[in-house]
Amino acid sequence: MTLKLGIPKGSLENATVELFRRAGFNINVNSRSYFPAVDDPEIECMLIRAQEMARYVDDGILDAGLTGHDWVQENDADVVTVADLIYSKQSFGKVRWVLAVPEASPFQSVKDLEGKIIATELVGATKRYLAARGVTAKVEFSWGATEVKPPVLCDAIVEVTETGSSLRANKLRIVETVLESNTQFIANKGAWDDGWKRRKLEDIKMLLEGAINALGKVGLMLNVHKNDLAAVLGVLPALKRPTISQLSDNEWLAVNTILDENLLRVIIPRLKAAGAQGIVEYPLNKIVM
Repeated sequence: MTLKLGIPKGSLENATVELFRRAGFNINVNSRSYFPAVDDPEIECMLIRAQEMARYVDDGILDAGLTGHDWVQENDADVVTVADLIYSKQSFGKVRWVLAVPEASPFQSVKDLEGKIIATELVGATKRYLAARGVTAKVEFSWGATEVKPPVLCDAIVEVTETGSSLRANKLRIVETVLESNTQFIANKGAWDDGWKRRKLEDIKMLLEGAINALGKVGLMLNVHKNDLAAVLGVLPALKRPTISQLSDNEWLAVNTILDENLLRVIIPRLKAAGAQGIVEYPLNKIVM
């Protein structure tokens, strides 16, 4: 049996392939093919635009796929959310679809856009957002370059942002957040009800979540004399209590822990000063909780 898995083509593609690599799956994308090779004979991959992924999973063309919560909502797809995977193309966090207007615009809230024109790629979700707030406006589909359209081609836009830098560069001001989104691992309901496929999906979920847990963290090993152990432990902020093992010399101990990588430049000199020796930093691919 095989699991038909959709990999998002486009802005999330590289981040997704790298996440799978850290999870233990090597996906090789050929620019001339929409069917990447994967080193797991139980998985068949296909590159699909994130905007369309939920529809194909809902229809059963794919057993599962990765796409944004925003596109699940936009397609009104009836799928199983296997996991929320908090990562995106630039950073490992959520993105926002925001209602934005020109900096000089008089509009201060969504209520001010009654009867106005809003351009967006997220048409369905925007219409539902407006309806929930009792606002009637014309929502036009935007094929791209949405930030440059107001105020000449529309009055406002609904656009996705991670940092807001592109909006600021185009002299736009955020009015409200329409929708928060992150990547989701979704499955077809029929595939989820299949025993073999469900086990495979749950295994992939565990490994992907382990890879995300390890992002920005490293392992640290060191040796310390028993007399200096308390001083060394006082320096270490551990994920949990560090592992302490006896060395062949009864007076010496090995300490193993996990740290945020950005703390190392401060902690390693303090560890050395506290009596640690043989300090070794090593990368982590997965932390399975």
